Amino acid sequence: MAFQNLKQILLTIFKWIVICISIGILSGSASAFFLVSLEWVTQFRIHHDWIIWLLPFGGLLVGLSYYYWGESVVKGNNLLLEEYEKPKKVIPFKMAPLVLLGTLLTHLFGGSAGREGTAVQMGGAIADQFTKLFNLDNSERKILIILGISAGFASVFGTPLAGAIFALEVLYFSKIKLKSIILSFVVAYTAYFTVEFWQIKHTHYSIPVVPEVSFSSLFYTIFLGLLSGLAALLFARSTHFWSSLFSNIKYPPLRPFIGGIILAIAFAGFGFTQFSGLGVPFIVDSFNHPNAWYDFLLKILFTGFTLGAGFKGGEVTPLFFIGAALGSALFLIIPLPIAFLAGLGFVAVFSGATHTPIACTVMGMELFGIQPGIFIAIACTIAYFSSGSVGIYKSQIVKGAKYKLYQKWL
Repeated sequence: MAFQNLKQILLTIFKWIVICISIGILSGSASAFFLVSLEWVTQFRIHHDWIIWLLPFGGLLVGLSYYYWGESVVKGNNLLLEEYEKPKKVIPFKMAPLVLLGTLLTHLFGGSAGREGTAVQMGGAIADQFTKLFNLDNSERKILIILGISAGFASVFGTPLAGAIFALEVLYFSKIKLKSIILSFVVAYTAYFTVEFWQIKHTHYSIPVVPEVSFSSLFYTIFLGLLSGLAALLFARSTHFWSSLFSNIKYPPLRPFIGGIILAIAFAGFGFTQFSGLGVPFIVDSFNHPNAWYDFLLKILFTGFTLGAGFKGGEVTPLFFIGAALGSALFLIIPLPIAFLAGLGFVAVFSGATHTPIACTVMGMELFGIQPGIFIAIACTIAYFSSGSVGIYKSQIVKGAKYKLYQKWL
């Protein structure tokens, strides 16, 4: 009997190791292909800026593809969250190619969107295919969804620790089993090293000067965290508002077409092209030069409008843009290093919008080093508590400290 039990345990361990490595390699390779493709379409747009005028037709293609072939996966990240909370049926694999194509079209023609949503959805769709392959039950399906999110996030940003924790935290940390935690880290590092194997480079940011811990530096950090939380709240509300507004257009493919007309006029006609696409060069510049006070507001407007209209991509890189621009602008009134302020805003706004302060704190230390860790943790925590109960993912269930606080006081 003891031998049979040991054999079963070893077979289970082997099964999950195979699943983790397979998901990590497949999701990491998908992210590598996506990052290369995204860089190509971005560079093409930059060198052929007239293409922004074709944004409405790019939107129409995205809308038509989801209307006729992707109705079951149109919810994107929210579908992953819903399937984790109440498993019903395996996520169709077509989610992966559809979101990949939709995101590349969005960025080719200049839509203001991110990339994490694409990687996470590809990872989730790939991971859930193992349900049938290994005949897994619903509780094991939940683990697959965690693994897919972890692999996608870790591979697209090059932050395996943050990716593993983000997948656990965004799905309500306290309900996660120990096995899920271990496997999440295994798949995150597998996906991360797969992208490294394909020699894909990630953007590097740095905080060269970190102030000493003092009353004033902590006070300014708390202040920045508060503003970051409010910016995250505004971004989430903006995205949901535009989505609700565009839902009044009864034929879905027309939503990104009409939205694309307005965006093309704004970007190409009125000179707001710096807010199109990912905006990574703008983020990098924020660490060295102060932004105008309204830059982060314009990014909130354009990204919320882009995603609300039905274009595809993600919210996280725009959140980095918003946070870095906000922190950079505060350099004009806060006597702290500009890169330090931009870096804190970079992760704090993300924390508030996704309700994931632990993952964002870890990400901050992965990107910027251990030295500013105490400031990053404070900014992310304050942003988390000040960003309200609604984040960028409508289907996310907000639990934990914030939930208990709101239940008590609101």
